[in-house]
Amino acid sequence: MHDDTYALGATDAEHERLIRQAETLAPHTERFFREAGLGPGQRVLDLGSGVGDVAMLVARLVGPTGEVVGIERDPRSIARARARTADAGLKHVSFTQADAAQIKSDRLFDAAVGRFILQFIPDPVQVVRSLVELVRPGGVLAFHEVSWKPSLALTSHLPVWSALASVTRESLERSGGNTEMGIDVYRIFLEAGLPAPAMRLEVRLDNNPNFNMWLYDLFHTLLPRTQQHGISLAALGDLSTLRERVEAEAEASRSPIPSFGMVGAFSRRP
Repeated sequence: MHDDTYALGATDAEHERLIRQAETLAPHTERFFREAGLGPGQRVLDLGSGVGDVAMLVARLVGPTGEVVGIERDPRSIARARARTADAGLKHVSFTQADAAQIKSDRLFDAAVGRFILQFIPDPVQVVRSLVELVRPGGVLAFHEVSWKPSLALTSHLPVWSALASVTRESLERSGGNTEMGIDVYRIFLEAGLPAPAMRLEVRLDNNPNFNMWLYDLFHTLLPRTQQHGISLAALGDLSTLRERVEAEAEASRSPIPSFGMVGAFSRRP
């Protein structure tokens, strides 16, 4: 991922959005990683660490006898991640600035993990293939990725939400993101030489005002990209009242609002 092509950027506002998002995702990602076999004493590589949320989650799973190495391209994100892990007293976590396909290590890892990262990588097969070489035989590769189709299907009765989701998904796709990477992971693992992964699709359903803002938050981050790509915003109406209308529609619906689909896929190196 290069800074000039990565759709979501690395602004202070985006860092805060990632932290808010991570609070929602944490129980789902932790459950998936436990199912994949992450546990005490393991040495784990975290691909695309961002501001460190996944690395900190894994650090608690592996405990102080384990080790977590986070890989991230953006230096500002690394600085934020290091400060946060220091504040949390997680001394067994470190971060390295490197490209996803050019990671070097003099010791093999017990696992390589990532969350919502393969969707932004131009050649995910090459990256996963390179990660396989960094994981010991029998070690695990586990990725949490997205599928937008469940969310779109479950909000077809909400016109404002549906329009917002369609614009946001198009903006991601026009910026090089794969909004169905969660499903494509199966093919990618096979092409990278791994056994077929065990997979699980999960959609959180809620109608909490804080939770309901995940889509608006993401849209707001992507808005400059959306405008750059010339994507029509007409279906969204007045942008100055969009947040309020999204909130009002969710509250009036008396129905649960879905997250995007969260697909967990893991496989072991032969």
